[in-house]
Amino acid sequence: MLHRCLAASILLAGLWIGSALAEDSAPYHVGETLRVYHPEIARNWRGAQTEALVTRIWYPVDPSLPVVAHDIGAPGHQIFQGHPVAVDAPLSAAQPWYPLLLLSHGTGGSADSLDWLGAGLAAAGYVVAGVNHPGNNALEPMTMEGFVLWWERALDMSEVLDGVLADPTLASHIDRDHIGAVGFSAGGYTVLELAGARTNLPAFRAFCASPAADAICHAPEMSRIKAGGSTPSAPSPEMAASMSRSGASYRDQRIKAVFSIAPGIGQAFDANSFADVQIPVALMAGTADAIAPVKTNIEHIAGLLPRASVTLLPGVGHYTFLDVCVPAIAESLAQLCRDNPGLDRTTIHDRTIALARVFFAVALPAGELRNQQIDIYFHGGPPPSGGATKP
Repeated sequence: MLHRCLAASILLAGLWIGSALAEDSAPYHVGETLRVYHPEIARNWRGAQTEALVTRIWYPVDPSLPVVAHDIGAPGHQIFQGHPVAVDAPLSAAQPWYPLLLLSHGTGGSADSLDWLGAGLAAAGYVVAGVNHPGNNALEPMTMEGFVLWWERALDMSEVLDGVLADPTLASHIDRDHIGAVGFSAGGYTVLELAGARTNLPAFRAFCASPAADAICHAPEMSRIKAGGSTPSAPSPEMAASMSRSGASYRDQRIKAVFSIAPGIGQAFDANSFADVQIPVALMAGTADAIAPVKTNIEHIAGLLPRASVTLLPGVGHYTFLDVCVPAIAESLAQLCRDNPGLDRTTIHDRTIALARVFFAVALPAGELRNQQIDIYFHGGPPPSGGATKP
């Protein structure tokens, strides 16, 4: 019943707000900071150069604070256009607590490649924490272990959550009863694992060895793996140990709802994978996704998880869900930067943020704050201000 009501509420929200929600004035400016978390327990770092959880955090700040424009990438070699931010500014005092969303990037990406999403949700009143997954991010050489041990990414997220909830600056401002997760591509798979999905690694391998194998089995990022483009014939003891627990549950009970964008690795899920998923799930992808094809990924997952809400955006490709590229590199990185004719990437981003805001407002209701948010979404009411009562 909860899931049916949630899906109906989201559908109703879409009918009420259309595309106008993305044009609403955001209640907050966006603050941004960086954390490097060092889990207390021993970790399998997947051969990563950096043995830590480097985490970008976006959060609401007072709209009176000035923000500065920034692009994303190495100095002098920017790749993406970033959202204006107030770096290391104090978190807004308009609410005593804010809901928290964990953010998981795609294969070979980074939290910053989803700056549009993290910042867009922060402007709506969420603290958003995005980790750079060890061994599988754009900031250092990718490793074979980072590429193939996908389930380890869920542990990254749970340990980032531990870090945020113990953070001396952030912890006291987090509403611990209202925590969700959002991910793109392999990150979309990751948040489903956090919701309780279980991986069937042999099923994925069988699919990729069959005539039905498609692009998900040959991700372009494989060319960046420092050890070469094929799985070692004899995995290391650490890799073998990780693979032996690939089918374990990585459910994090603190997470109450997940939003999966262009989810990949869909063929790693079977009829039993979602038996333990009891929280609200939203799935979104573009119909023109050539990297995580719709049939074998989002539609396959939706068929196994009929209670999920599903949104397909006509003509939208996989990399449309990355940040907008700076003009100087748009041609040289055409695969990442070019969208189908007639599509505007910023418009797709705005629609995605709008749906995510509605989904989490319904799935993570937070007392008076939630009521004020719903008033904005449905009736054009005033932005939230002070006085939230923690449920």
